[in-house]
Amino acid sequence: MCNSLYQGRIIASETLILERRPLATPQDRPKLVIFDVEGVLIPKNRFFYLLGKSLGFTQLVKVFFFGFLYETGLLPLKTVLKSLFKCTQDMKVDTMMHIADRVPTILGAETLVTRLKAQGYKVVLITSGLPTMIVKMFADKLGVDMAYGFDVGMNGYTLTGEIWGDVIEKNGKLSVLQRLFKERCLEPNDCIVVADDRNNISIFLPEALKIAVNPDFWLRIRADRVVLGGLERVLAAINGEPKHRGNPSHRDILRELLHAFGGFFVPVAAFLVGVPIVAAFIVVVLSLYAVSEYLRTEGIRMPLINRITRNAASENELYQVVLAPIYFALGILLTLLVFPYPANAAAIAMFALGDSAASIFGRNFARTSLPFNKDKSLEGSFAGFIFAFLAGLVFISPLYAAAGALIAIFIEYLPLPINDNLLIPLVTGLALTLLL
Repeated sequence: MCNSLYQGRIIASETLILERRPLATPQDRPKLVIFDVEGVLIPKNRFFYLLGKSLGFTQLVKVFFFGFLYETGLLPLKTVLKSLFKCTQDMKVDTMMHIADRVPTILGAETLVTRLKAQGYKVVLITSGLPTMIVKMFADKLGVDMAYGFDVGMNGYTLTGEIWGDVIEKNGKLSVLQRLFKERCLEPNDCIVVADDRNNISIFLPEALKIAVNPDFWLRIRADRVVLGGLERVLAAINGEPKHRGNPSHRDILRELLHAFGGFFVPVAAFLVGVPIVAAFIVVVLSLYAVSEYLRTEGIRMPLINRITRNAASENELYQVVLAPIYFALGILLTLLVFPYPANAAAIAMFALGDSAASIFGRNFARTSLPFNKDKSLEGSFAGFIFAFLAGLVFISPLYAAAGALIAIFIEYLPLPINDNLLIPLVTGLALTLLL
């Protein structure tokens, strides 16, 4: 009887559910909380970065190359993992475990698990990106009930470079979840799924409560609730608390000030001293920032730039390379070089002020979530439109400023697979070039 119930519900796993779910009551709360691991509880790709580094520069480059192929969808995860683990042939198991032990857990992960268990939930880790023995190591650190990863081949205490397991197959996480349902006589609506990327689509079941944490495009549009920032907000999402992010921290304020005024400065400076000089300045700053981020992952601090990064980035971002400023600089640089004045100047100004205003007002005054992108609010988008319009007035007429602001805030709202720091100024610049 139990078996037929869960099988009948699993079959609709790809259905898109967009409406907000009702709040759970103590009597009908789900019994399992399923966590993805990488990108949610530990920094994304940190294990493979450290693994590649330990094997030498050539293998580190291979890690980056295969990681790029996976992120762009050119290779499936199974192919990437098999290629990467071939490099571990003849590595001691203890060496691999020591590398894994250097990967930190995200701030607040242990507290989150403790609070969930205090509320009566069973916490489960299911990942396609790590061996089971490593997942269990993190499970022990966090006090998790169950953990699932893939198997690695061993010859005594030495790795053979082979891997296998359900989780690396297509929809493999779903197979693991089905077994859990069968073993515990549960149904999909007895669980909550917390994940961050497209590899978890198969377990974002219609009946389950689906929470996307700092998600990619694919999960953002499938989630019931979207959480940006620290893990402390996950518990609020699970308990159905209002989607108020709280007052901005000093990090939030500094980040948005840098975004708004740093971006707005570019078209003004380009008008005063010329595009080539400003473009060269952006390239220099971007290069210094990239070097600073690399050194930071090595524990070396570059003066000034590292200090700004540590004070402006979110606590979650500090566990990995902070890419947002790179997309931000590239978006502005390309817009400045590709499009003519005043379309480029207006597009950059609208992006800089509008995006920051949408974030600040959405954080403090959000009440009405927008469809298809549940982290965006009507209040934040309206504020973003007003500030983008005002920024555009500095360079273009009111009619074109209104059109450009509408385009910019629409792109900001859409859950697209391309980073909006890159996309917003480019699309707005293209539209204004065609209109002017």
